[in-house]
Amino acid sequence: METIGFIGTGHLGYPIAENLVRAGYKVKIYNRTREKALPLEQLGAVLVDTAAAAAEKGGVVLSLVADDAALEAISTDALLEVLGPGGIHVSMSTVSPDTSTALSLRHQAQGVQFVTAPVFARPDAAAAKLGNAVISGPAAAKERIKPLLLAGFAKNIFDLGEDAGSANVLKLIGNFMIAASIELMAEAFALAEKNKVDPKVAYEMLTTTLFAGPVFRNYGAMVIDRKFTGSPSFGAALGLKDMDLVLQTARRSYTPMPMAQLVQSRLTTILAKDVHDADWTSLAMGALDDAGLTY
Repeated sequence: METIGFIGTGHLGYPIAENLVRAGYKVKIYNRTREKALPLEQLGAVLVDTAAAAAEKGGVVLSLVADDAALEAISTDALLEVLGPGGIHVSMSTVSPDTSTALSLRHQAQGVQFVTAPVFARPDAAAAKLGNAVISGPAAAKERIKPLLLAGFAKNIFDLGEDAGSANVLKLIGNFMIAASIELMAEAFALAEKNKVDPKVAYEMLTTTLFAGPVFRNYGAMVIDRKFTGSPSFGAALGLKDMDLVLQTARRSYTPMPMAQLVQSRLTTILAKDVHDADWTSLAMGALDDAGLTY
């Protein structure tokens, strides 16, 4: 199997990198905090000291970093020079479509193909390879990297064509819909509780019948259990970053999104209160506060 570069082993990147190592790939890993990737070294991965060192001539590098600035910071001339013609950079990060479009042009100028493949999965789902990938970019490059996505985290892959930013648009839509669903459930279960209906019964009835999807089932349980803080797998700050990107994209395309503005405000309030270790499910605390309920 070929050698793969992997940049960014945070909460989500770590299980994906681990899956690739266990699948038999030789994986060269760069993580800004080297210590967090040390267990992967014990599994057989090779840790390197720069993003460029994770690449090989004509090879594939996958990156999964926190935001646009981090993605731009690792997309250096040095990285592109090492990859060179025939090389592929797969960006699995949730970033602005505009950033992906600009980076695609930069990569193209040095003969490197840029594919966007943001991850739809929380860490446990990625570890179990039950995630979903949406991909956009050059056709040949997408075909080459599909086995890596399947080995790393994906149960399903959805192809959105060659426009580099398209996959990022869909990822932002998905994250908006999750955040809006958290708000919806927080308001609904608050209404149940205020009217002496057991919210756990409401949750069981609704998420096993009318709203049986994994978002309602999994995030609904977190809302019911008031599981808002403590070792978040997707922090409130990242959720706010994504809602900012949603609204940025909406403004650019003149798309009114009042619900996105509401969940953005909820997350801003959580961060303003400096809630310790807040998962983005903590946005539900706003609806509970408004209803005079404790958590």
